[in-house]
Amino acid sequence: MMVSSGIGMTSQRTRDRLVRRLADGGISDPRVLDAIASVPRHLFVDEALATRAYEDTALPIGRGQTISQPFVVALMTQALLTRGPLEKVLEVGTGSGYQAAVLSHVANQVFTIERIDELSRQARRRFRQSGLRNIRAKQGDGYQGWPQNAPYDGIMVTAAAGEVPEPLFEQLADGGILVAPVGPQNSVQRLLQYTRRGDRFEREDLGGVAFVPLLPGMDKPRSHSW
Repeated sequence: MMVSSGIGMTSQRTRDRLVRRLADGGISDPRVLDAIASVPRHLFVDEALATRAYEDTALPIGRGQTISQPFVVALMTQALLTRGPLEKVLEVGTGSGYQAAVLSHVANQVFTIERIDELSRQARRRFRQSGLRNIRAKQGDGYQGWPQNAPYDGIMVTAAAGEVPEPLFEQLADGGILVAPVGPQNSVQRLLQYTRRGDRFEREDLGGVAFVPLLPGMDKPRSHSW
């Protein structure tokens, strides 16, 4: 069973310091700050990196992937909430599961897709052990979204592509918000917010970011010891 309180560098006090830094940096939605305070980030990284979990920085999680910088997690979550209450949210790129865990505190239902089987399994285990019962996760091709549960009030893409895959726009509800990093790897990427108005999409630039690439298809499963 996971223990979320932690000691020393993984304690609630350390988590609260991170929340204050995010607030000072411009994260103003109290729902987002409460979610960041509630989710023990150290449980979503390797144990060897637990003492760095509350630094405002991205950290490696294996397979060439990262857990996003807390400020970016908060910024993207805050962007989705500008539309109002969130019933259903789709996340493309589960990774460690941390972003989905944060979303689970501000949305009624979270659907999350990860192309790498190993990471998807690890994230699902963390969700179960953390008692996060409003998250549904699967291994899948993020380029195709999860059409069976569409439309979504919010869609969040946590890896960068040259352009947002068209199926994701199609699965966004009218009035819904899609947030995604757009741009090539190892170059300038912009965090873009799209709001659907019927067949039209309004775009807003939220600033420069750096994400791993969004890849099509699914990674072949490896053998597992769990």
